Amino acid sequence: MDAHMLNQILEIAFQKKVSDLHFEVDNPPFFRGRGQLIRAKMPNLTPKDTEFIATRVLEHNGRQLNSDLKEFDASYSIPSGGRFRVSIFRQRGHIGIVMRVIPPHIGTFQELNLPPILADIAHAPNGLILVTGPTGNGKSTTLASMLRYINENHCYNIITIEDPIEFLFTSQKSCIIQREVGIDTENFNAALKAALRMDPDVIMVGEMRDRDTIDACIKAAETGHLVLSTLHTLGAVSTINRVVGHFPPESQEIIRQRMADILVATVSLRLIKDKSGENVLPVVEVMRATTTIQACIREGRLDEIEKHIENGSSQYHMQTLDQHLLQLYRQDMISMEDAKRITNSMDFERKLMFDN
Repeated sequence: MDAHMLNQILEIAFQKKVSDLHFEVDNPPFFRGRGQLIRAKMPNLTPKDTEFIATRVLEHNGRQLNSDLKEFDASYSIPSGGRFRVSIFRQRGHIGIVMRVIPPHIGTFQELNLPPILADIAHAPNGLILVTGPTGNGKSTTLASMLRYINENHCYNIITIEDPIEFLFTSQKSCIIQREVGIDTENFNAALKAALRMDPDVIMVGEMRDRDTIDACIKAAETGHLVLSTLHTLGAVSTINRVVGHFPPESQEIIRQRMADILVATVSLRLIKDKSGENVLPVVEVMRATTTIQACIREGRLDEIEKHIENGSSQYHMQTLDQHLLQLYRQDMISMEDAKRITNSMDFERKLMFDN
């Protein structure tokens, strides 16, 4: 492995529009395309090969590879302009690397097949917007699309705090400041405290990982800022439970009240193959914090929220995961088999029969 070969592999990833690359000892490189891992027709990687790749990435970020390094997240770019989010780790005593391809273009809601209601949500003057879903299901891309929309339509000061920086923004109507944890700031919590002294209108936090960061995000939203962030949760109810669960039992009622006051919306994503198998589509649950849903959050009646999302589809343009799946299925864009893989199949089929 040398720099030229590494760049060639990364260029191929961009040309083939894969989502991830895997470099592990005793295996050839793997590409993830259309949701499937594809083994490259190359020799198995040696420990020196993966150490070389890790060293290149670390040097790109002003760091050095040493025996103390166990995990490290970073960004990496190649001469052609391609960018990657990189996770370096150790497994069985060797270095491994997974690289996520960052698309060069920040898509619009329409280009990404996202619900148009996201534009209304992004117009919120303050509060908390959470984009959620499993790893690799489009959270960062959706968040970037929302920031693009804000950047094009509002004269705001936008501060992003990321680990690492993924999409690169150019200021348009708004001024955008992008800070990377580990390079521009020590951690999310410190950067959030500093951001409040930087005349922000909008603060984007790459991920709410711990209680201190969650509390700082809530405080920023309470003081009149629009805060956007992500969580690895599957839907609105699990998102609220996750946020509240980070706090001790004696504080959870207060946290529910605070969340009810500042939550604008949750947007929860899953990806599904279209019927051709050539593309993936987002399946999106959208919950907006109506007065009814605010009351459910305050009073801990979270089990009622999904029904209110279903009932609010026409007036508030909310939708459950199943409602969006049904819409995509009726439009002949996805198969029943693929739909069942990401939902409660019995409930989904019942809703389909009832709807017909």
